Amino acid sequence: MQWPRPRFLTIQKRHRVSLFSTRQWFRHVLFWGGAVGVGLAATAFALGSDQAQRLFRHVVAISPWLPLLLTPLTLAGVAALTQRYFKGAEGSGIPQTIAAIHMPEGSRRDAVLSLRVAVGKMLLTCVGLAGGASVGREGPTVQIGAALLYNLRWLIRFPRHLMERGLIIAGGAAGVAAAFNTPLAGIVFAIEEMARSFEERSSGTLLTAVIIAGLAAIYVQGDYTYFGATDAALNGASGWLGVLLCGLAGGVLGGGFSRLLLAFSARGLPGRAGILMRAHPVGFAAVCGLLLAVIGLASGNAVYGSGYDEAKHLLEGSGEVSAAYGLWKMLATFVSFVSGIPGGLFAPSLSAGAGIGQAVANLVSQADPGALIVIGMAAYFAGVVQAPITAFVIVMEMTDNHGMVVPLMLATLLATAVSRMICPKPLYKALATSYLARVQPSGRDDAETAIKKGPA
Repeated sequence: MQWPRPRFLTIQKRHRVSLFSTRQWFRHVLFWGGAVGVGLAATAFALGSDQAQRLFRHVVAISPWLPLLLTPLTLAGVAALTQRYFKGAEGSGIPQTIAAIHMPEGSRRDAVLSLRVAVGKMLLTCVGLAGGASVGREGPTVQIGAALLYNLRWLIRFPRHLMERGLIIAGGAAGVAAAFNTPLAGIVFAIEEMARSFEERSSGTLLTAVIIAGLAAIYVQGDYTYFGATDAALNGASGWLGVLLCGLAGGVLGGGFSRLLLAFSARGLPGRAGILMRAHPVGFAAVCGLLLAVIGLASGNAVYGSGYDEAKHLLEGSGEVSAAYGLWKMLATFVSFVSGIPGGLFAPSLSAGAGIGQAVANLVSQADPGALIVIGMAAYFAGVVQAPITAFVIVMEMTDNHGMVVPLMLATLLATAVSRMICPKPLYKALATSYLARVQPSGRDDAETAIKKGPA
């Protein structure tokens, strides 16, 4: 009679084979190298976009009227290149990444996460910033990071759960972490916004990618906080009144922004104007560029680019920013986004939120204005994307102000609740559904079912 082999010996042997497996170690090293690549790509993107914005500021310094010519030409050129060579690179990049998670494995997913689209996303976003577009680089970095890790599968086969969604989610989260130097926000964003669920099998992959990408970015840029450190704090009942006002304003304005953006994305302009827009997207981008330049003139040239400098000036109290800056920035971001060029909403939304916080601080004069500006950033961002945990975590990490956790949580939860009354569908999820409906023949109903059901 042959006795069964003890189970613990089988487990020991399996672990020993796994530990000394050359293929397993090659897979790990390859993945770590890919995460380093995400960090370095995010850093290169950051440096390139900063240089592009400096270039545009030099143009405005020569004459504030030059954007009336330069901005329409730039947006039209970027739209033409996107339509002709980099289809799938338009817009933020987050909806495309979410849509890719829910696509079946095949040519459509490969197309939206191709390295060609990733390179085009990076270059064209920088060109748009050099022309004055009110866009950010952080959303595009999500698609770039997802594409870099997803394309590792051509070099070696990964386990199925990683092939389906793990590499995409980990790459997107690593992109957020490296772009802002906010590792915790990268993880929270992946769970709350991209995946909407958390799988134990992919948790180690996600954490490893975020840590390695973040370390790679820090190695090049140094350990920094995105907007610098602030010790602003609430004081007294007036401060909490400001929190409630920021939450309400962020929810109303953020929800309204998302509702208009989704309505425009779904239907476009009415009548002949809408027909011309769909038939001539490059010409429409030029019109958007002209409108953006006019908004720039009306706002005193304050709304161009990501808005990083203006938000930092508001936080530090080191520069003159108009009381209506938040509304001007919202309008400029809307026009830039609907033009169809590559570019994200993260940084412009945070900047507009800082302007909203400043407006609330002018109403509640007894409260610390720096504290309300921080809360305004988080509240408006939460109102736009309806991801409250990501909003307060990312602002807390970006300003290195952990003492504001409770008011940030309250403001973002309130803003999200108000925003959902105005715009029932979360922005990125709705845009992902629209994108999925356009690229696959099954139509919009099947796209909505796929987004709700989960990954393919």
